[in-house]
Amino acid sequence: MRSRSIAFLLAAAVAVALALATRSGSERAGARVERVVDGDTLRVSVDGRSRAVRLLGIDTPETHRPGTPVECGGPEASAHMEALAPPGTRVRLFSDPGQDRVDRYGRLLAYVRLPSGRFAEEAQLEAGWAAVYVYGGRPVALYPRFRREQDAARAAHRGVWAACDGDFHSAAR
Repeated sequence: MRSRSIAFLLAAAVAVALALATRSGSERAGARVERVVDGDTLRVSVDGRSRAVRLLGIDTPETHRPGTPVECGGPEASAHMEALAPPGTRVRLFSDPGQDRVDRYGRLLAYVRLPSGRFAEEAQLEAGWAAVYVYGGRPVALYPRFRREQDAARAAHRGVWAACDGDFHSAAR
């Protein structure tokens, strides 16, 4: 009986965290994709300004980092993001109450909800073109949900898990 109560309380805590991440986080209405920078970064028009948006909670192989070769799966991760959010796509951006709103490069840090209602982060993880990313030891509120998507992609050998043996930061093969 006690273990059921604990399980119920844990499930309730996860539900509250998810609600906070998607509802009480700041939503920026009217964001429109200008272009895909790479698998985890978009350029969007929001509030009349062009802004770079770094997707929260995921990391994808690099394609544009100075001094770093294109990484295995990088072009595919970028192409998958382009298919998810081509220029002109209307998206909704949500901040995470436990994360910074802007990174050291001036990019907005946000969850990106696609017109389908799905988060772009989940779609990248599900396809295997992203890995869960924890910055500064502070997991995002959607970490458990993202982790499930990553683990399923790894088990099914999708994306980088097949193409690069899961080594997201090896040089392109």
